[in-house]
Amino acid sequence: MRSFKFILIPAVLFLLPGITQAGWFWQNPLPQGNPLTSVCFVDSATGYAVGSYGTIMKTSDGGTTWRVLTSGTTVTLRSVHFPVDAQTGYAVGDTGTILKTTNGGANWVQQTSTAMSRLYGVQFPVDANTGYIVGGFDNNGNCTIVKTTDGGLTWVMQPPPIYNGLRSVCFPVDAQTGYAVGYAGTIFKTTNGGAVWDTLHSGTTDNLYSVHFPVGATTGYSVGYGGRILKTTNGGSTWSPQTSGTTLTLKSLHFPANADTGYTVGCLAFSGFYAILKTTNGGANWVQQAAGGGDSLQAVHFPNTTQIGYAVGQCGAVFKTTNGGTSWLNLTQGNVNALFSVDFPANANTGYVAGVKTILKTTNGGANWTSPTADTTLYPWAVDFPIDAQTGYTVGGNGYAWKTTDGGINWTRQNTGNTHPLRAIHFPVDVQTGYAVGDGRTVLKTTNGGTTWAIQQIPPASDYLWSIYFPVDPDTGYIAGDAGIFKTTNGGTNWVLQSSTYTYLRSVHFPVNAQTGYAAGNNAILKTTNGGSNWIRQDSTHYFFSIHFPVDEQTGYAVGGDYNRELCTILKTTDGGSHWAGQDPGSSTSLFSVYFPLDNSTGYAVGSDGTILKTTDGGMSFVEDCEGQGFEGRRIQLIKAIPNPFVSFARIPGHEAERFALYDITGRRVGTYKGERIGMDLRPGVYFIRALDREAGLGRIVKVR
Repeated sequence: MRSFKFILIPAVLFLLPGITQAGWFWQNPLPQGNPLTSVCFVDSATGYAVGSYGTIMKTSDGGTTWRVLTSGTTVTLRSVHFPVDAQTGYAVGDTGTILKTTNGGANWVQQTSTAMSRLYGVQFPVDANTGYIVGGFDNNGNCTIVKTTDGGLTWVMQPPPIYNGLRSVCFPVDAQTGYAVGYAGTIFKTTNGGAVWDTLHSGTTDNLYSVHFPVGATTGYSVGYGGRILKTTNGGSTWSPQTSGTTLTLKSLHFPANADTGYTVGCLAFSGFYAILKTTNGGANWVQQAAGGGDSLQAVHFPNTTQIGYAVGQCGAVFKTTNGGTSWLNLTQGNVNALFSVDFPANANTGYVAGVKTILKTTNGGANWTSPTADTTLYPWAVDFPIDAQTGYTVGGNGYAWKTTDGGINWTRQNTGNTHPLRAIHFPVDVQTGYAVGDGRTVLKTTNGGTTWAIQQIPPASDYLWSIYFPVDPDTGYIAGDAGIFKTTNGGTNWVLQSSTYTYLRSVHFPVNAQTGYAAGNNAILKTTNGGSNWIRQDSTHYFFSIHFPVDEQTGYAVGGDYNRELCTILKTTDGGSHWAGQDPGSSTSLFSVYFPLDNSTGYAVGSDGTILKTTDGGMSFVEDCEGQGFEGRRIQLIKAIPNPFVSFARIPGHEAERFALYDITGRRVGTYKGERIGMDLRPGVYFIRALDREAGLGRIVKVR
């Protein structure tokens, strides 16, 4: 029996020279919205920042513009360091990932080490040859310290004295004397290049996240959980606590020129609240310079003066100061509030998104997103423009509904007679008859454009209703909620619970008629072909928030993640859900809504941290007709090849004897290789890998000259 296997072309292709934007790409925030974890400037102009989903950014003009580089990985990168110039640098991150560039970030090559833990800190003290990396627990329960003396060709594990994981490393003067800090107040010191690490007494059990000795091996600082700041003036023999004036967790510390003037940044976990502190007297006093929400800061760096500095964090945020922190300018463009709904009423150019205290509008296909209204009372969760881009509705917190008739400039609040939050709104055929659902088993209906809303009754099954859709007319419709799927055939006079087998559903959609439809939610994509009498599970491995079939019952998209902003899922089917293939979103943020206005090619997805993604090629999946089973909805994990990029050939660690098929960017199969010598005879370019001897994910490799 023949079936389809989907091969994905990642969104990072649009970053390569000569290739236009392909796959899913960022529209908001810009230049990208993945969280940033580390920043390093080699001079006042050239700097690098790294973060989640393998993000590496570079600026050559002091942060005015940033280019997103191709890292060759999707793991979170947690530290970046360029020791002597802007050409040779290192980035480290999860699953023991170590990357090196020797051409200013144009290519990053994965290095081999025995470290498999999460790596948090990297430093090369005096040159690009001798360096240290520290990290979390390895497979044996130990913390990780690795060292290289040959520019990363080989990395040697060094024995730590105790098991606590490490977060930061600093060798102030040379490659012999250094410090590392980590969990439970851990501070290590070496004076012989890491041959022996001694445990120092920190006087705290709080986690320490950063250590810095500004000018020598004697005076140094460390910061950590709950606003903890420690200082030593005797090479770590004793550490004294300093008063920070904050309870935020301090993540990064930097003294640019001397031991007196320094900066630290911190955040409150999961809140988005951040603060920047400064001292000018060696920590005797720390003064809060800036504070805010939405951009939890993770790292700070001042290249060579106490005046010009940078801080990075959540939502891809990059802050810059040119006056020693008196003021900080956010270099990131765009809204960073969570976005829950997207709608393009008439074409692929004019559309709206709704989210936390946010309504955004575009009239040029998302090239620019702006707020059309100055109304600060809006708290929308969902948005629907039934006919055109002028008349629309939004619903949200406190049971409110709002209506606009001028393209979102002015919104009139409507009285719904309800106080429960509303999660979804749908006007099936015109601007008069519509429905809204939400918490407290709330179902509302209007037949006069929202002038009045009537409460409808629904069986007492669950308090939370998330999605409502009427496929053809205002009579037959469906609701997805925590209890399952409800259906009406008389305009909501009666609602019947169809299925309670599958619960915690977040989205329902019937593409063409009231018979064939799809629902998605907690570990499930469901399909019916008989108007909901029976629902069959298609996928059981993801958490979905939205599902949409743009044109017919065959091609559709489902997006999801989780509420902690840690996952991002996009699946696509072209055969009515028999097979679902993962697409590369280029993002680590959860997605809450997906919409394709006119066809299967151009679509939008929105989510946490202000995320707006767009595709103009259906997510750039190509498909090969072949024998065997499809991927059937498993989350795609990229095959890991090293080195990547490569010059001669790459290999697949642990799978050297297996066969792999390679494809070029058009989807043409270019060869079959053993895992020990991938791409021997290929021309330079971007290629994609599929395993032939086992069910596995997909991968991308780059061959360079």
